[in-house]
Amino acid sequence: MSESAAPGALDAEDRKIVTLARSARARNGVAEGAAVRDETGRTYVAGTVSLDSLKLSALRTAVAMAVASGAESLEAAAVVSSEEALSAEDLSAVRDLGGAGTPVFLAGADGEVRVRAQAN
Repeated sequence: MSESAAPGALDAEDRKIVTLARSARARNGVAEGAAVRDETGRTYVAGTVSLDSLKLSALRTAVAMAVASGAESLEAAAVVSSEEALSAEDLSAVRDLGGAGTPVFLAGADGEVRVRAQAN
């Protein structure tokens, strides 16, 4: 896993998935919101799943939605959370579909990206 702070400016497409992740978190009142963008530019948005029989982070849910919809790769992923770091499991899910080096952004509730990582 490769992480860095002080992310700098995001391009418009990356800012869009951060905004979608932020909206999912707020709209659904969940701990995390996530969005991923596939190789065709389609986006998949999800919130945390917390059932008695199933617990998934928002990012793993978004990756699963992309796979279930036929995505073959990911270009980028974003998570909005109060967590300070991305979990190894989340980065692994992104790597499994997007490959090593896929950018993953972690933002706070304000939408400001705190961490830029690569799914290695």
